Amino acid sequence: MAKKDAVLSTSNSQQETVKSWDREKLMNTSIPELHDSHRHDMPRSNPIDTLCRTIVHRKLKHLNGALRITDGWGDEIVGDGKGLAAEMRVIDPTIYRRLMTSGSLGAAEGWMDQQWTTDNLTDLVRLFVRNIALSDTLDRGLSGIAALIASLVHRNKANSRVGSRKNIRAHYDLGNDLFSLFLDSTMTYSAAIFDTNHKTLESASINKLNRICQKLNLEKDDHLLEIGCGWGSLAIHAAKYYGARVTAVTISQSQLDFAKSRAEFEGIGNRIDFQLRDYRDIKGRFKKIASIEMVEAVGHQYLPEFFKCCGKLLDHDGCLVIQAITMPDQRYKKYRKSCDFIQKYIFPGSCVPSLEAMLAQVKLRSNMKLIHLDDIGTQYAETLNHWHDRFSNSENEARTLGYSDRFIRLWHYYLSYCEAGFQERYLSNLQMVFAKPGWRDFIVESASVSRDR
Repeated sequence: MAKKDAVLSTSNSQQETVKSWDREKLMNTSIPELHDSHRHDMPRSNPIDTLCRTIVHRKLKHLNGALRITDGWGDEIVGDGKGLAAEMRVIDPTIYRRLMTSGSLGAAEGWMDQQWTTDNLTDLVRLFVRNIALSDTLDRGLSGIAALIASLVHRNKANSRVGSRKNIRAHYDLGNDLFSLFLDSTMTYSAAIFDTNHKTLESASINKLNRICQKLNLEKDDHLLEIGCGWGSLAIHAAKYYGARVTAVTISQSQLDFAKSRAEFEGIGNRIDFQLRDYRDIKGRFKKIASIEMVEAVGHQYLPEFFKCCGKLLDHDGCLVIQAITMPDQRYKKYRKSCDFIQKYIFPGSCVPSLEAMLAQVKLRSNMKLIHLDDIGTQYAETLNHWHDRFSNSENEARTLGYSDRFIRLWHYYLSYCEAGFQERYLSNLQMVFAKPGWRDFIVESASVSRDR
């Protein structure tokens, strides 16, 4: 396609209306054609919307890729036409005002309020992740004011002892029934590890649990501390299949009740001490500690205290396994001073750390050292894809449980937003092993298939 057809210019002399749609060249997915009668039914609002649309389209013409936008003005493509392609159908033209005043948060809120739609939300988000510098420009100007306000609100959700419990309740106490709609039977709410022997979600989750246990060199009667145990999948797996004694802490009452009940059902309740306890209040010393995707809930302000606690709790010859979602080092400073969709709507008080930020605090607050690291970020993209499929297939059950259509759309956006971040390798997921000076065991590289169910 010629460049003049691929790039939308807002001036009358340059503006091109797309007459035909070459799916094979620009799109990886089939998009239903919109008949003229349907376009005429789409609203074209007042001059303010027209102006906002013009400004938004002018910015989007610099996209690397292709974005097909269908609205009351017509059917047009913005971008250079190279690489990833996606489509967006505008239902309410006031979305353009929202994009101008609220940027990327406005896009998410517009989706939740059904102001726009798309046949492939993940690909659309991927397109903007791939064009992250351009996405940043959409969050400036008037939208920068909204971003500043959101950031100030986010800072008031700091993870003190009281704040942490409030923030955790906002997500994890939505209801165990909700999470069971899309998690596998292990109730593992973290990245699974898929391979040729572990192709289902449940098998891949168990594979991940084995990897963690083996990186800890976990043996019978070892005493394992798990910081942030969720619904108990790792604690139960370690006790049942490795014979470990486990102390597992959470600050979610609903998770605690579920985990205790499940451990009793598995017949290992006497081997696991589930506690409703903040990580800052844990007592004792442990040779082996695990914390799986909990550090994101700590917050930047409390990273020093978190790693200081880990160092104090770990024996002189112990090791610590942390699995963490991570932000690029180069963007961390900007990110931690802002408030994105996840922080506002999904995990209040959260902060996805960078590897550099964590290592700096390990160095300053402990005598631990990093001895092993695996990046399993692409595995998280596949995990999220499984979660999203399961959630989509359970929408009616979610409504029966009392969740609104807006809430369901919010969760679709959440799952696509995260999958896109990992698909584009903007986000990583790291399994890190830290050791005290006396640690002498070896890291086991692969999981034991014999312990898989």
